[in-house]
Amino acid sequence: MKKFKTESKKLLDLMINSIYTNREIFLRELISNASDAVDKLYFKSLTDSDVSLAKDELAIHVSFDKDARTVTVSDSGIGMTKDEMDKNLGTIAHSGSLEFKSENVEAQGDDVDIIGQFGVGFYSSFMVAKEVRVVSRAFGSDEAWEWKSDGIEGYTISETTREGHGTDVILTLKDNTDEDDYDAYLSEWGLKNLIKKYSNYVRYPITMECSKTRQKPKPEDAGDDYKPEYEHYTETETINSMVPIWKRSKQDVTQEEYNEFYKSDFHDFSDPARTIKVHAEGAMTYDALMFIPSRAPFDLYSKDYKKGLALYSSNVLIMEKCEELLPDYFNFVRGVVDSQDLQLNISRETLQHNSQLRAIAKKLEKKIKGELANMRDNDREAYEKFFENFGRGLKYGIYMSYGMNKGELADLLLFYSAKEQKMVTLDEYVDAMPEGQDSIFYAAGDSVERLAKMPVVKAVMNKGYDVLLCTQDVDEFCFQAMMGYGKPAAEGEEFSEKQLKNVASGDLGLESEDEKKAAEEAAKESEDLFGAMKEALGEQVTKVSVSTRLTSADDAPACITAEGPLSLEMEKILSQMPDAGDDIKSQRVLEINAKHPIFATLKAAQEAGDAEKVASYAGLLYNQALLVEGMPIEDPVAFAQQIASLMK
Repeated sequence: MKKFKTESKKLLDLMINSIYTNREIFLRELISNASDAVDKLYFKSLTDSDVSLAKDELAIHVSFDKDARTVTVSDSGIGMTKDEMDKNLGTIAHSGSLEFKSENVEAQGDDVDIIGQFGVGFYSSFMVAKEVRVVSRAFGSDEAWEWKSDGIEGYTISETTREGHGTDVILTLKDNTDEDDYDAYLSEWGLKNLIKKYSNYVRYPITMECSKTRQKPKPEDAGDDYKPEYEHYTETETINSMVPIWKRSKQDVTQEEYNEFYKSDFHDFSDPARTIKVHAEGAMTYDALMFIPSRAPFDLYSKDYKKGLALYSSNVLIMEKCEELLPDYFNFVRGVVDSQDLQLNISRETLQHNSQLRAIAKKLEKKIKGELANMRDNDREAYEKFFENFGRGLKYGIYMSYGMNKGELADLLLFYSAKEQKMVTLDEYVDAMPEGQDSIFYAAGDSVERLAKMPVVKAVMNKGYDVLLCTQDVDEFCFQAMMGYGKPAAEGEEFSEKQLKNVASGDLGLESEDEKKAAEEAAKESEDLFGAMKEALGEQVTKVSVSTRLTSADDAPACITAEGPLSLEMEKILSQMPDAGDDIKSQRVLEINAKHPIFATLKAAQEAGDAEKVASYAGLLYNQALLVEGMPIEDPVAFAQQIASLMK
């Protein structure tokens, strides 16, 4: 027995048990090696006129023997001589494929695409096998050789026979244990599943003998009571697709084919809303095929949802979901990226240089953004449906980046316009602003219908300004992070950013000089009344003041607004969180409409010295304003009793 040419026991143990995290990839590695062997022979036929070989003669075959507990991967490739077998299999981390690739670097391309790099993939076999035999016959040689090892100390090489050139790798699987079930690799279904998962797009046919059932011919003398009989048979079947759909020219693929690929590979029963095909050449050459789904998966916003695109290298699956290829706000995009330029790590499960991924991801992000903008501008109905499904994620993208991503995402957002009574973009809102409006007004709550009736919304609309009605919990946080929005300036124009203002926040600056003066006079005249109302409400409000937004007898008698960074809607959302404390309180202000008849009643009670009535009415107005805002009142029983007392 020959010893492995290295610190074999330690390094081989590292190869088998430490480098790979998923043992099922052993089949991917063996098929990739077989593909390289076939590629080498095909390359020889292209460069050596004495070698006559058709590409359709080259294939890879996978088989299993359940009784003998073996899995075999065979190829009709270039094969190995005894010396090559000793060098390639006896020296751990020596890659014959990498050596071939380096010697023929100019020939890499559509005809030849060598996968191997590190010379360790073969040893992944020992994750599942207690013995590995390799039978190989080099092209043009009459001799065949067998390499055999248990993966512990060393290996033997002996002369054998093989019909035709190529290589057979025969794995004798380990016995099952309580923790490990190796029988999963001794079934037709199990092997086909692994081939389709990892090696579906290897460029050569991967065949298997597959079991099938067919009906026997009906005997000529069968009577009327004849029951059909069936027989089992086997048939050689090509398991892999070979040519990936993302490598084919867009002109050669129909949308129906893209749809079927999407539904099959990403387990969706609906066609995608959009298909994005990318082919890039240059410093990084890659192909990408991405899909924007037409509906949101049920777990999109759960902690178990994992974003990412399937990452392939030379048509071999490396990662099912590479998270680095998508920003969180485009987590709904599905698809694949394939590049032969990726610098993989030794296990081919992750990458050595994330800068490569970042470069690809940045370009893909621009493509996705461009496709969404195109849908927004040219197919508004489809875009509104998309935004209904995925718009929340775009808003979170702005909020979670503290507004840094607003330049990339803000123009994709849609909000309901109270004036237009439809969804509009921020650009459309700005375009429709009357002259002199310098802020974008919005209201946040749980429904468009309730928000449209709120006094603070009506007050702004009465001034001739539109209000965006925001009904998602992230809306307020998104706008707080954005702070402002400016429509991109045309050439020669100066960029101007409009401040975003919640209509239930502090001073909106919409009152005229006359209205401001009237409010100041009313506040001065009723200073004692407001002091008494504040005393009655205690810590529930920061202050009681005359409203500059409720300015007519037809407006509501009072409203609640908030000063400071924490709005009423943010308070409501934060207070519903599991770990919310009692200190989550906005700086509430009770604004009184000085033009409403109730204000005269309050003044009369204060002048008559009826402190109990003033306190009772203050509580009624405050709780009434809370209900209008959709916020809970602290003492519903007391409120009900106050209403009942008024009805006596």
